Amino acid sequence: MADSVPNDDPATDGYPRCVTSRWLTALPVFNEVNYVDDVLDQVLRYSDRILVVDDGSTDGTSEKLDARRAAQPEQIEVIHHPKNRGYGAGLQSAFQYTLENDYEGVVTLDCDGQHQPHRIPRFIEAARSADIVSGSRYLKKYKGDDEPPAERMFINRRITADLNERLGFALTDAFCGFKAYRADALRVMRITNDGYAMPLQLWVEAAAAGLSVVEIPVPLIYLDLDRSFGGSLDHSETRLNYYNEVIDDAIAKVRGEGRLPDTPYFRAQSCG
Repeated sequence: MADSVPNDDPATDGYPRCVTSRWLTALPVFNEVNYVDDVLDQVLRYSDRILVVDDGSTDGTSEKLDARRAAQPEQIEVIHHPKNRGYGAGLQSAFQYTLENDYEGVVTLDCDGQHQPHRIPRFIEAARSADIVSGSRYLKKYKGDDEPPAERMFINRRITADLNERLGFALTDAFCGFKAYRADALRVMRITNDGYAMPLQLWVEAAAAGLSVVEIPVPLIYLDLDRSFGGSLDHSETRLNYYNEVIDDAIAKVRGEGRLPDTPYFRAQSCG
């Protein structure tokens, strides 16, 4: 079951400015040459160890990342995918790196300016009592919140409601990329989806493993209203149908592997 926690702003609530723990901050990146330096500068104020997963960038992002790593090798690590593999693939590389290097956990955030790094300590604090901490853009209204594109809001609400109905969660935002994962949670989830639908498989895996989830509010910021989801997925109805198929397949997978928990949830078909 997903719960919420009080909206304490880490910039003012006494949390350390820089987290010097065995927690990693990971940023999946693809063609973010205009944002990457500024985002790294901000993240370094709140995290002393950063992993950037460059998913085959072609706009100069890769060169910028290599220069930053050369200048700050104790703080910044970079993994380069030879070609673009997808958002989910970037996160899978980050999860693997977290486990291979014995971190306690990892905070993930996007590198396009939509997530505020000063909230990183709050995510880590919340992870002391939860396996997964997920940001939600819909738990609280912030002054200056952006208005999301109508079709993205519709799909988010529909898919979030579907996941709650089928998995027994109480999520308010199924797609926010600002999250914290304890390493123990990463070890028991079997994530294979390489694309934007990876969070949907993640929720099924979390439910199958009986992981505890907490949501904390984050501002609603949209800077790239023209983002492409790739080919036919730019069509909202096609994307919604695809997301439902991902959920169906993920549930079928855990059922076939005998990993269903003792729960009345995990219904076989989506709400459509």
